[in-house]
This record gives sequence, C-alpha cells and structure tokens, in this order.
Amino acid sequence: MKYKIENLIDKETVEKRIKELAREIEKDYAGEEVYCVGLLKGSVIFLSDLVKEINIPVIIDFMSVSSYGSETVSSGDVKILKDTDLDLRGKHVLIVEDIIDTGLTLEYVIKYFKEGKGVKSLRTCTLLNKPERRKVDVKVDYIGFDVPDKFVIGYGLDYDQRYRNLPYIAVVIPE
Repeated sequence: MKYKIENLIDKETVEKRIKELAREIEKDYAGEEVYCVGLLKGSVIFLSDLVKEINIPVIIDFMSVSSYGSETVSSGDVKILKDTDLDLRGKHVLIVEDIIDTGLTLEYVIKYFKEGKGVKSLRTCTLLNKPERRKVDVKVDYIGFDVPDKFVIGYGLDYDQRYRNLPYIAVVIPE
C-alpha cells in the first residue's frame, strides 16, 4: 500500500501533555507507590517519558497483549503474549497504554487484573484515545489526547512495526 504521513500532534505538545499527566498521577497516588504496567510494544516510549516526570515511587513492569498483527485495523481477538513479571497482589497498579481504540484490549486487561491479580487499585492511562471507535465502555483515568478515527503512528505507535521512533504523532494516509 502506498501512503503518506501527516503530522497530527507535534513533539512539544506531546511532551507538555505528558508532564501534565504526571502531575495528575502524582496527585492521585500521593503518599503511595505505583506499579506502572506498560502494554508492549506501543507504550514503551510513552511509559518511559511519563515515569521520568512522576515524582513519587514508581516500579515498572510490562505485559504484551495483542489485537492487531500487521493490519491497520484491530482484529478484536485479544491475546496475552507476555504476562507481568512481578507479583502485583495488594499493589496500586496503573496500566499504561499507547492508544485506546475499540476498548477491547483494555477491557480484557482490566478484567484480567481485577479477577486474577488481586491488585489493591487499578487505574488506566493512555497517550491517545479514539472515542469514536469504542465498542465497549471502558474507564480511562488519564488521557493524553483524543484523536480522530485515523491510523496514527509515532511515539511508540507503529505501522507494520515501523515509525515507533517518531517523536510526534502522525497520521498514515493511503494514497
């Protein structure tokens, strides 16, 4: 497929919003230690920059959950590819996502954590949110940006494993 890339959210705007999210998280978890669980691979850059801005104790873990493959549309079939390494029972957990689209992946992960992990509290944070695409009602506690129903890349988000390293958010437009 031939395509072009158009900028959507510039680097400075992303960086500013991440700092704002960090302040919100600090306020909500004041006096607590928070376990930030990044959903691989897309959340890595966002999670890295977010935790650098959070000024309370943070422990990082990862989980890999997939519903995409090499397509630009979610398959809706959610699978855990890698579970967390840490015992999260009785811990305050913040799930960190790159993007919430249909909500199916996040719904699955929330249910998995609530039913099987015994966490003390569970909140969710995403860099990008596509409310127009939502198929299920999921609570997202911290949202960086609402974005249109277009395929977005950059800042950890990919198109066929490419463009994750862009320091901004862009849209893939088929030609």
